[in-house]
Amino acid sequence: MITSTGEPKKETKQMQERAGRRGTMVVDLVATLRRRIATGEFPVGSRLPSEAKLCEEAGVSRTVLREAVAALRADGLLQPRQGSGVYVTEPPVDEAIPFRNVDPSRVSSVIEVLELRIALEVEAAALAARRRSARQEEEMIARFDDMEKLIADGETSVEADFALHVAIARASNNTRFEEYLTVIGPSLIPRRGVRQGGTDATVDPSYLELLAREHREIVSAILANDPSAASAAMRKHLQGSLARYRGLLGRGTAQQDL
Repeated sequence: MITSTGEPKKETKQMQERAGRRGTMVVDLVATLRRRIATGEFPVGSRLPSEAKLCEEAGVSRTVLREAVAALRADGLLQPRQGSGVYVTEPPVDEAIPFRNVDPSRVSSVIEVLELRIALEVEAAALAARRRSARQEEEMIARFDDMEKLIADGETSVEADFALHVAIARASNNTRFEEYLTVIGPSLIPRRGVRQGGTDATVDPSYLELLAREHREIVSAILANDPSAASAAMRKHLQGSLARYRGLLGRGTAQQDL
């Protein structure tokens, strides 16, 4: 567990925890609905199940569902119709949506995104060390704790990993960093390609321990008000992933074979 200095009022801390959990649930639900649309479970032209059914399936509130629908509507994937429901739509073919042509199944595509993430997230971590608020500290700690617990339980921690990176970007207090990560989505967290069966159980435990340690170093440096250490820790983490994937490309190994 990571703890921050200072003890916020109990009520304030509870509000912060609820807000952080809701943000993570929205990100997860957007990814789930996007996948169900992409796989044809919700084909173009079809109407989504009712709010009540979707909320029950996902275990979320109507507020979380509506935020997720709003995000997918902005991407041109969903269109609410008053009195009728929410329908799956075909994105305009002439609209260039950034990063939508990224292919997580191609190692070279993952490398391209990792190179861009290094350029942006290293600076985001440094800014977070300078600018983050007490509430943003609490969110980063909560997201790290989520990730660490999932790793310890052998459950998939990809979405929690992504949520932590989003929390760090948000703590930079430059909205463009968070917008960039939200556009990419958790599908470009490299570890997604090495999982089988929906868990982290088939991934080398020492690699997962390394990931937890690297993320701990990033968050700890931010909480210690050390921009240099925060940026160095983020660079070390992302460059480690990049070096590993470059090695795969050199061997001609597909991401799924990791």
